[in-house]
Amino acid sequence: MKAKKILLGLAAGAVALTLAACSGGRGGGDEAAEGENKGALVGIAMPTQQSERWIADGENVKKSLEKLGYKTDLQYANDDIPTQVSQIENMISKGAKALVIASIDGTTLTDVLETAKAQDIPVIAYDRLINGSPNVDYYTTFDNYQVGVQQATSLLTGMGVLTEDGKDNPDAKKEYNVELFAGSPDDNNAKFFWDGAIDTLQPYMDKGVIKVPSKQTEFEQAAILRWLPETAQKRMENLLQLDGDTKLDGVLSPYDGLSIGIISALTSGGYEKNALPTITGQDAEVGSVKSIIAGEQYSSIYKDTRALGDQAVKMVDAVLNGKEPEVNNTKDYDNGEKVVPSYLLDSVIVTKDNYQKILVDSGYYSEDDLK
Repeated sequence: MKAKKILLGLAAGAVALTLAACSGGRGGGDEAAEGENKGALVGIAMPTQQSERWIADGENVKKSLEKLGYKTDLQYANDDIPTQVSQIENMISKGAKALVIASIDGTTLTDVLETAKAQDIPVIAYDRLINGSPNVDYYTTFDNYQVGVQQATSLLTGMGVLTEDGKDNPDAKKEYNVELFAGSPDDNNAKFFWDGAIDTLQPYMDKGVIKVPSKQTEFEQAAILRWLPETAQKRMENLLQLDGDTKLDGVLSPYDGLSIGIISALTSGGYEKNALPTITGQDAEVGSVKSIIAGEQYSSIYKDTRALGDQAVKMVDAVLNGKEPEVNNTKDYDNGEKVVPSYLLDSVIVTKDNYQKILVDSGYYSEDDLK
């Protein structure tokens, strides 16, 4: 009897150990995970320091994670894919317990994410979906289709096709000449921006209210690789030559950096700064907000990267503590291997009329930042 009791006790202990060992990893854990991962290293891979928004994103995520007691390894790859792959490999080698990745090209990380998976390291895709890999656990971003809708809506409003309340303007001209720009083809978000914008503009294009003088209306024709301002400037210069004497009423630009290049091309091409076409943008970067205040660029789309960073940190903290992160979209972000559970945040159109309330009163920028 005594021997039987000892055997039963050993068996029960073995089961308990097995259950404890299986409870960690990518979700569904127990309280032990919190203790094991306290002070864990989190790798943060950002694409570039050439855009002020990515610098702010990286710093926001880093500070928020460190505030919770995590160690961080923040790296910028300067838009070089092999560099980003190498940086992520190094993060894994250093013992990172989670990865937050804003990819340069969302199709080039398959192998390194296999390595992460083999070591049970959860991966959070940050603002740019990582494609072609089943080893992406969660994704946080803004509603990128809606961003495109907002860009197109602000373009229509700025040109006078729509009134401020979004209705067709009875005093609108019969025709508006517009050129179209798209983002980088290796950025999954770029197609969402484009689709939202084109779906909004298409009815007016079909009616002939909006004309594209160059006839370049396909994503591939309008795309700007790596979102480079100088590439956008060169394309705008070429379009001005192609369009001849046609006066443009608007330019759909999906990003502030491109808008700066577009404005440079337009002013060099004979447009006065106080008589530029309606030009859109995205990210509410300081330079473009100043341009909006000066009456050059018409609008930008404000995406509060503080909120985006906070959401990424919440996801990391949840998975490292054996919990399921909060998501609000489980159907739209298919990366070719799986539908990645996602959390989408809202964005806001910023113009000269509301930048003070949206950007300054919220504390995102100070008055001095915009002088």
